[in-house]
Amino acid sequence: MKTSISLAELILLLNNKNQLMMLDVRNKEEYKEKHIPFAGNIPIEIIEAGNFTPEPNKIIITICGKGAGRSKRAAKYLRENSINEVYFLEGGTFDWFKTN
Repeated sequence: MKTSISLAELILLLNNKNQLMMLDVRNKEEYKEKHIPFAGNIPIEIIEAGNFTPEPNKIIITICGKGAGRSKRAAKYLRENSINEVYFLEGGTFDWFKTN
């Protein structure tokens, strides 16, 4: 089962932004410092506490700074606790800003 998405794959999905829910799972201070423009902020602690219910029929992409730490944990939790298709972004916010 595919659990991550590359920047190239994300860019292809951006043609249908209405299908996507981009979640930056870092804390509010990290998010304010720098984030992907169309990503919302739901810290991982809120997700893992079960205090976030994603909109059905959305593909969820979780994002953290470097990708694969908190975003991987959040994606795993959401896959196990929702009906959504969920991936974490490889390389995270830092790689996004290297290429965009």
